[in-house]
Amino acid sequence: MEPVEIIEDGLLLRPWRAEDADAVHRACQDPDIQRWTTVPRPYLPEHALGFVTAISGAAWADGTGASFAVCDAETGELLASCGLVSIDRGLDSAEVGYWTAPWARGRGVAVRATRAVARWAFDALKLRRLIWQAEVGNHASRLVALRAGFRVEGELRMAHPAVGGRPEGWIGSLLPADLAAPGEPAPYGPDTLQARRAAVFGRPQPVLFATAGATELRLRPLEEGDIDALVTTCRDEDTIRWTTVPHPYQREHAESFLRDIAEAAWARGTGASYAVADADDRYLASIDLRISPGGPLVADVGFMTAPYARGRGYLPAALTALCAWGFTTLGLARIEWRANVGNTASRRAAEKAGFTVEGTLRGGVQHRGERQDVWIGGLLPQDLA
Repeated sequence: MEPVEIIEDGLLLRPWRAEDADAVHRACQDPDIQRWTTVPRPYLPEHALGFVTAISGAAWADGTGASFAVCDAETGELLASCGLVSIDRGLDSAEVGYWTAPWARGRGVAVRATRAVARWAFDALKLRRLIWQAEVGNHASRLVALRAGFRVEGELRMAHPAVGGRPEGWIGSLLPADLAAPGEPAPYGPDTLQARRAAVFGRPQPVLFATAGATELRLRPLEEGDIDALVTTCRDEDTIRWTTVPHPYQREHAESFLRDIAEAAWARGTGASYAVADADDRYLASIDLRISPGGPLVADVGFMTAPYARGRGYLPAALTALCAWGFTTLGLARIEWRANVGNTASRRAAEKAGFTVEGTLRGGVQHRGERQDVWIGGLLPQDLA
């Protein structure tokens, strides 16, 4: 396959040259590129030189890939890398990959480059589908894919998970009919809910603050140091009675919750789980906010308090802080609370935080092998005023 040049939407996409090695080396020192791509770590000058002089050219020559240096069409400055890997002529399919140099971010370079490569792949190579993959948690790459027209269709387990990364990956596809014309505005622009949440969940989980009487509370991500307290709380008879925690509760349940639920929800952008801690960083409670899969403007809350921290007003204060963050930062329009009928402690905490109990759902939840009636309440942004 002969290398080509593409000029589109203010960008020049051209084959790599030996003189690009210094800029590639400099770009690949960026922590985000090293975290989310498969570049060698540490990334050395010889890696950059080998990529621009040998690896990229070999892929063009044998028809398995098409890697482009993405440059400013006027100045020639290197801005990004974008191209096709794993070209499969049998399926008329290929995977797209990209990174943006730190000095070129925030200008839509990756979106424009991906569209240009896709147009060339469909028109010149006659491919019928492009695939995008990224580790779950790489919200910046996901947003580029969405803005380029990809439909993110699900998850798959990674064949080669990154060291220290998650084992799950997102996968999406793009067909010729999905591709917008050059210069057309991208879906999921910077002011959309998708973009807003990608920016939130693409960063480390923030610490929130609340006050209960004279006690300052910190809502922080759950940590391994909380596991013993989690086990104690989940073995308490009131926790067992009113929640769906496994019973009997073992340490491996807490470890799995931390890894597969709390950390995974933040990586996926589907929710936030917090430990409520005091000034000495002692675990007092757990609280989480879960975005509804059927309604992106709606979420529900769940919480439990350690036996030694009950009756002190910690939960209403923490619940108020978390819901305020959900409304202002995630753009939620409604937050819901549910509890088994009879769980008056949970109901009091919700009502003190501003929730209105709206009714009873008969057989609303499966609990310990039986359907149980549950109270349901709602909180709107104006209820926190």
